[in-house]
Formats: sequence, C-alpha cells, structure tokens
Amino acid sequence: MKKVLFVLTSHDKLGDTGKKTGFWIEEFAAPYYFLHDKDVDITLASPKGGQPPIDPSSETEDAQTEATKRFNKDEALQQKLSSTLKLDSVDQEGFDAIFYPGGHGPLWDLAEDKDSIALIESFYNHNKPVSAVCHAPAVFKHVKDKDGNYLVKGKKVTGFTNSEEEAVQLTDVVPFLVEDMLKERGALYAKGDDWSVFTQEDGLLITGQNPASSEKVAEILLAKIS
Repeated sequence: MKKVLFVLTSHDKLGDTGKKTGFWIEEFAAPYYFLHDKDVDITLASPKGGQPPIDPSSETEDAQTEATKRFNKDEALQQKLSSTLKLDSVDQEGFDAIFYPGGHGPLWDLAEDKDSIALIESFYNHNKPVSAVCHAPAVFKHVKDKDGNYLVKGKKVTGFTNSEEEAVQLTDVVPFLVEDMLKERGALYAKGDDWSVFTQEDGLLITGQNPASSEKVAEILLAKIS
C-alpha cells in the first residue's frame, strides 16, 4: 500500500485583519478522497499537531464541491483531522510522497517552518515526489537542493496567481505573493486563467494553481508513485 504524508497549516490569523484563516477544505478533501479511494494510506501532520484551523471562507456555500460535501458528513475523517501528528515527529521514511494543501495559513507558518523545510528537502533528496497546491507552494520559499540553490530554481512550477490574490482582495494582507516569491527564487513560473485547472510537473515537483487544481495534482502524484 502506498503512503502519502499530508501537511496542513497550524496558523489561523489572517494578518492583522482580525479575521481567521487556515487550510482550504477543497484543497485537502479533493486530493484526500481521490487518493483514499485508490487505497492510498494517508497520514496527517501539522506544525502544532492536533486540529488544524479551517479557513472559514472555504466553508461558504459558493466554495462547496462534491469533496467538501463528503467531508462535511465524514465523521471518521474529521476525527482523524482533529489529531494530526506534530510535524517534528515525522520524517520521510515509510512514505512515498508528501502533499501540502493550501489556504492562506501556510504563508505564515509552513513557509518559515524549519521542520517543514527539512522534511521537503529530505523527501526530495530521497527521490520522493513533493506536491503543493494553491497557496501551499509558499512552502518552497526557503527550501534548497543539495547544491544550496533554491529547489524551485529553473523548475516549472505554478501556484496562486497575483491576479487571483487581487480578486480575493488580500494582496496587502498576505506576507508575500506566491507568484512573486516563486519568480524571485528563479522558478519557471507558469499559470492558466484565473480559477481554472492548471498544474505543473517537473521531475519530483508537482504544483497546482488554485483550489480547482487540487484533484489534478493528486492524480499526477498517484501516477508518479504507482
């Protein structure tokens, strides 16, 4: 049985707006169910362990999909989610790949988290796929390869676009823009139309642009580890 580690944010404050953030349900649920239904064993972790915060914007009516509706009724998964492992207690051993769902939370914690950075480098150096969707490519901000270069340098990647961030009116709230950061790190950044399905695959690196792209990332990931 294939095993994938999902890493979720523990950060729940949307800058200094007084509003809450966290992970985006669709970006967790769609890949989770896609892989789970193909008999992939999924372990959940987060920097603080326990229940990761859910972005309230991902619970609104217009953010609902088949996957989120299934999640809302799935008591077993909600129970599992409430007891994520602490990130510093897991390593790449025993896993086939790692996946990061987005939401704005990762911009604050996972992007800067030493355990997360080390984990990604370890998965990558052990020839295991690393995948992230929407805001989660933020986790590559400080990740480097064996030669000390930024991991995304010269690689085809995508992530939440500046124009999508503008559309949700959080350009001035977030600590950095995913698109800008990836370009600054030397990535070969590409994007599709706003809110459309768009993914990039470059060797072990798999990225998706937005919530709509999350299941497609899981598809590519499954093909990669099968």
